[in-house]
Amino acid sequence: MKAIEDLTFTDDFMFGEIMKNEEICKGVIERLLHIKVEKLELITLQETIAPYYETRGVRFDVYVKDSDKVYDIEIQNKKFAEIEKRTRYYQSMIDMDLLAKGANFKELKESYVIFICKTDPFDLGEPCYITKTVFENHPEKEFDDKTHKVFYNASAYKKETDPEIYAFLQYISTNIPEDDFTAGIFENVEKAKENEQFRSDYMRCNIHDFDIMEEAKTEAKLEAARNFLMENVPEDVIARCTGLPLEKVQQLAHFAEAQSKD
Repeated sequence: MKAIEDLTFTDDFMFGEIMKNEEICKGVIERLLHIKVEKLELITLQETIAPYYETRGVRFDVYVKDSDKVYDIEIQNKKFAEIEKRTRYYQSMIDMDLLAKGANFKELKESYVIFICKTDPFDLGEPCYITKTVFENHPEKEFDDKTHKVFYNASAYKKETDPEIYAFLQYISTNIPEDDFTAGIFENVEKAKENEQFRSDYMRCNIHDFDIMEEAKTEAKLEAARNFLMENVPEDVIARCTGLPLEKVQQLAHFAEAQSKD
């Protein structure tokens, strides 16, 4: 758990807090996509979308809608494997969410999945990656499904390319504001750190996430113990290997034995 005083704009919880400011959120989208945003209808932070109970949900950093577009904005402090499949999954969840709310597939909004990365996500040395789908036998023809994936590599962007985006990405990399827009973000970050409601929400969120991780670790230990018991590993050895109390391993053994008799 990172101390509140050490949080920066690129930390997930702080990123969401600052991006709920409509002017800042609009400014980020307008800079990164080179478009004009008139009004944002919805800004949802850490949105969890799971249209059907049996599906695995996805938690977006910032999920934004305007009159005809949807934006998922993700901040990436470290490199993730298989980022291509991650974006595919995010896009599918956006569409499922829109359809679950009653939209006809013909009414699906144009969507953008935007990754702001501190490091190069594809190791190709480009400052920005924009993907599109084309017909394999007609590569000059775009398959226009109104979906866009954009990846910014903050470590490689040059000032002469676009000074506004450069200043923003430099701030992402260094936490040092270089223009009025990033200075405004920096000021809002510092104010948030002093806000009692924000501090309380941050602590509560971290405790919740910690509890979830601890539950997952315990379940993994229990599953390992069950597997060891199936292989007839001695109970005291299982306890030492998994870190579970011997009494818990013995309970699992008794339960397994009772199930086998049934």
